[in-house]
Amino acid sequence: MILGVLLCDDVRLELQRKHGNYPAMFSELFGQVDPNMQLNFYRVIDGQYPNALDECDAYISTGSQYGVNDEAKWISVFEAFIHQLYHQLIPYVGICFGHQMIARALDGEVCRSSQGWGIGVKRVSFYPEEVIQHSWLTAPDANYALIVSHQEQITELPPDTLVLAGSKFCPYAMILVGNHFLGIQGHPEFTPAYSQDLIQLRRNNFSEPTYDSALDSLDEQTDHLPVAQWIVNFIKQRHLDFSHH
Repeated sequence: MILGVLLCDDVRLELQRKHGNYPAMFSELFGQVDPNMQLNFYRVIDGQYPNALDECDAYISTGSQYGVNDEAKWISVFEAFIHQLYHQLIPYVGICFGHQMIARALDGEVCRSSQGWGIGVKRVSFYPEEVIQHSWLTAPDANYALIVSHQEQITELPPDTLVLAGSKFCPYAMILVGNHFLGIQGHPEFTPAYSQDLIQLRRNNFSEPTYDSALDSLDEQTDHLPVAQWIVNFIKQRHLDFSHH
């Protein structure tokens, strides 16, 4: 299986030496759950895309310091690409910025959250009646925890969307659009050490209580490996479904 990783940003330079850039983070994450998955990287932030959509079996995109509503040329090109993937029925998994771009590209809406920043480890609950219908969601507990880092959220869902998991803070934390688009607001690729350094680097962006509770939350166990496994299962299952058509 070839997974195309759409790079929508770089890790801050001052953090790269210690934590690596996004390609290293995604390689590390998928290496732990499926060492046979081949990752191809595309710097969409620099306008670099696959020559043909079928260069990869599926795509996943990274988070970004930018917002999906920002007026930058690369963002509107990226939006058009996501729109194209959807209509060509190519499996795609959006992480954070990529999750929000699903809504932006497919007639949903994304706004800055009235609840402020989501940072640190956050737990969201599955909607059990949805989960039982999806065999790629192997052995899910009632909820899962991931590191998050976002100021914006999906506020209006695109058509044909199922909400798989959410919380009071983030109602649409995991969504399925159509049968082949999966959106996840959290970051399975972030480590607690990286998140801690990033939060400290951006300290001035947060109120004291938000900052303190985010740092405290990083001691909590996250479900990044089960989530990565679900992503792999989802991609493989979709790939089988579509190759049989």
